[in-house]
Amino acid sequence: MTASTLVRPPRAATPMAFVQAIVKGYARYGKDPGEALRAARITPRELWRPGARVTAAQFEALNEHAMQELDDEALGWFTRRLPWGSYGLLCRASLTAPDLGVAIKRWCRHHRLLADDIALSLSVAGGVATVSIEERRDLGPLREFCLVSSLRFLHGYASWAIDSRVSLREAAFPFAAPPHADAYALMFTGQVRFGAPRAGFSFDERYLALPLRRDERALRQMLRRALPLTVLQYRRDRLLGQRVRELLRTRGAELGSAEALAAALHISARTLHRQLQAEGLALQGLKDEVRHAEAVDQLRRTRRPIKQIALAVGFRNEKSFARAFRQWTGMTPGEARRSAG
Repeated sequence: MTASTLVRPPRAATPMAFVQAIVKGYARYGKDPGEALRAARITPRELWRPGARVTAAQFEALNEHAMQELDDEALGWFTRRLPWGSYGLLCRASLTAPDLGVAIKRWCRHHRLLADDIALSLSVAGGVATVSIEERRDLGPLREFCLVSSLRFLHGYASWAIDSRVSLREAAFPFAAPPHADAYALMFTGQVRFGAPRAGFSFDERYLALPLRRDERALRQMLRRALPLTVLQYRRDRLLGQRVRELLRTRGAELGSAEALAAALHISARTLHRQLQAEGLALQGLKDEVRHAEAVDQLRRTRRPIKQIALAVGFRNEKSFARAFRQWTGMTPGEARRSAG
């Protein structure tokens, strides 16, 4: 985890409501949160100021201090305390998994050994993987913070384990949109939906097949500062190139521009270019790759006129298609068709 692989949110983006939830955790244990708030440089006046936010660094400092002082990494969410190091055990138990799918299943299974107040599960249908949370008891005033944090812990670990952003299609929550709902777009990529039957997030199934890229040494280093994984998003998305190729193949006519592609992926055009560059790819190169493959396929399988193929794969005319095709293959479209027999 380095500064170049993580995206830092704008200054003071974390809702004060989550800080207030940690204070409620202290109240549950009958302890004073004063020292933790001072460590995070949060004053009592700021704590209850409507609409207030804190920085990622402040929230990290507060979390770490509170988890150690309360000796509860769940910060009072569950009926059972999760002693300091519990989530480290979850990380270690999943580390030897052959791929992300197995790692997430292990995480869900082992989480139930730590706490039975909620149950996490992974399901796959129609090419979409979904992590869901079943609430097995009333989580009370800590409900929002518990559900959000539980999802972010797993999402952060999954991204770290494969060294890639796991871009979410949707994040769903079983409560009404809170006053700080705008902050959810910073915490979860993709669409955010409130009033859902249960909490969870969904993503492209193909992420599940990606191998884990971390070892025990990397885990020990990460655990020294694990909390940034729940606050910061990865820049790199190792599946982005595949997803762009698929969209260009299936919806190339309507998604020809960077802006249209980015909107379909729920990111900005600038982010699209930046993430592709991080993977050594360029949008124009992917467009040419898809056009080339489609053109070769049509030249081999059909007897359509070359002019029609040129238009079908996105060229304005036969001349520009022929010029590009020669650059790709060293042959004209006609020569390629004849060589295919």
